[in-house]
Formats: sequence, C-alpha cells, structure tokens
Amino acid sequence: MKKLFYLVLAACAVSISMFTATSCNDGETYAEQKEKEKKAIRQFIENNDFVGPITVIDESKFYAQDSLTDTAKNEFVMFNDDGIYMQIVRKGVGQTMVEMAKEMQDSSVNKVLLCRFFEYNIESADTTYTNLYTPSIVDKLLCKYSHYSRSYSGSFTEGRMYSNYGATVPQGWLKPLDYIRLTRDAGQIAKVRLIVPHSSGTSNALGYVLPFYYEITYQLGR
Repeated sequence: MKKLFYLVLAACAVSISMFTATSCNDGETYAEQKEKEKKAIRQFIENNDFVGPITVIDESKFYAQDSLTDTAKNEFVMFNDDGIYMQIVRKGVGQTMVEMAKEMQDSSVNKVLLCRFFEYNIESADTTYTNLYTPSIVDKLLCKYSHYSRSYSGSFTEGRMYSNYGATVPQGWLKPLDYIRLTRDAGQIAKVRLIVPHSSGTSNALGYVLPFYYEITYQLGR
C-alpha cells in the first residue's frame, strides 16, 4: 500500500509540474504582445475585407495634400507620435474645433458630438461593437479642446461605447478632430477610418494589447 501511495504521489507531482510548465509557456511578455500587435497591423494593411490593400503615407505628404488622404489610392496617413493610421473619407463642412476657439477668442471650446461607428478587433478578425444598424442609438460624447495645451479630452455620455467601455474616450477617437470640420447637417458630416494601436485605444485594447479598426462619423450635436 505504501508503495502504491508513493507511486500515486509521484504521478501527481509530475502532473502538477507539467501543468505549471505549460501555463508558464502559454504566457506572453508585453514585448511579445506588442510585436504580435505590430504583425497584425501589418497584415491588415496588406489585406483586409473593408478597404483592401492600404497605401501608407507619411505626415509630410499628408500635410502637403492639405491634410487630406486620397481615397482613390486608399491612402492612410501614419502618425509617428502614436502609431495611429487615419484615412479621411469626408472632411466635412463647417469649422474645426481649433477654428471655433480662435473665432470665439476663448481658451477652450466644449462641444457635443454625435458618432456612428463600428469597431473591429484586428487580431481576432471580429466586429465587436457598432451602432450602424440601430438608428435609435447614437454614441454621444462631450468633447473639449484646450487652446493653451492644444489638446482634446472627452467623455461618452450614452451609446454603445459608453455601455461597454465607460465614459473615457480613447485618444484614437479624438485624433481626427484636428483635421475634420463639424456640422449638424447629416448629409455633410465628416467620416474617417482609423487603425488604432492599443496605446491609443479603449480600456480593453490597453489591457490586452489589441489593435482595432474603426469607421466613425462625427456630427455636431446641440
């Protein structure tokens, strides 16, 4: 009996050791997760089901084109400071928030923005959230532009993003505001496409080091 007991104990020890080793091997370092993210973004740029192969342009070309991307060539500008890729599908009409601040001669501008969007997880190849098919639901965010710091901040107050991620607006959503014009005219609102790395994404993107693709329209609210 003693011999059988020790044999069972030894088998259990081996099993535990193997389980621990497997668990450790399954873990990824942050550096490995970031490399995996970069690879997923590269593959998405080369081939995707939304816009096809993407032509990446640098910021100098983007600004030389009056801060526009050529959709006929499927151009996306890549910003060096945060790694966000952006395509301006429609620039919109009206004013940018920077122009509003200058016209008002104020240190800051606060606006309500109404957004329709879909969000796609690039690594898992899955659409996670969207409000495109529910006309009664629009994502509403309060956005502030500070003239002194030349920066934007925002908070969701209702909609899919608010329900799933809370009030904090990811920096990726605020990035286009320097370049698009805002209007209440639903027929002429701005539209952008974005590839957002985890560092400028939602809490979920940050926590799991995931890149997301977005298509978003921005309409000036009341």
